[in-house]
Parts: sequence; C-alpha cells; structure tokens
Amino acid sequence: MPTWRSLGVYKIDINQGNYLSEDAVDKLKVGMTQTQVRQILGTPLVTSPFRPDQWDYVYEYTRQGKVLEHRNFTVYFADGKVTRWEGDKLPETVVELNKSATAKALPSNAEGEKNFWDRFLDVFRK
Repeated sequence: MPTWRSLGVYKIDINQGNYLSEDAVDKLKVGMTQTQVRQILGTPLVTSPFRPDQWDYVYEYTRQGKVLEHRNFTVYFADGKVTRWEGDKLPETVVELNKSATAKALPSNAEGEKNFWDRFLDVFRK
C-alpha cells in the first residue's frame, strides 16, 4: 500500500559542498599559504569571520530528502600558514569519488526500496 510520503513531491538528488579526495589532501604541507591551499583544495564551503584561521570543507549527498553521505574536512592556519588539518575519511581518488556518487545515484530499487510506480504495479502482478 502506498504511503502518504510516496505520493508527495519529487525531491531531486543534491550533491552539495566540496568534493575532496585523499590524493588532493596528500598534497597539503605544513607551512603552505592560504592561496596554495585554495589552489589544491578549492574555495572552502565555510569561512567564518570569527575564525579566520580555520577553513571548513563540507560535502553532503542527499537523495529523496535523506542524507546518505556527510563529510567534514578542516584546515587550520596560523599567521596565514597551514599548521594542521583533520577530517573524515575521504575517497582515495577523484575516480573513486565519482564511482561512489554514481553508485548512490542508482534508483531506489537497487537499495531494496521500491518506488511508488513499482509498488503500484505489484498490486496488478499478484
């Protein structure tokens, strides 16, 4: 039986934030300038005027309104130079990152859930 939620508005898949991989992070070195970090990792998603020496790179993948993946990576600076970085486990390469995103973009049937149309057809198949 269809649920009220399945009869709702279609929600698009959303990739939001910074796509970072381990091979990009491996290029970071203590003492790099903010410009050099921006060339390697790109512009951070979050920069706070209250913490100018901290850049936050955030990535989130949402499918049908459900967060499937969320990663944080932070770079810390002192006097405009990198002092350290930390964050969640990242994909090894950009290729692996793309494979991961493609696998998550498969239809919900691949995840064991049936969409509304398949559930509707099941009524007539029985």
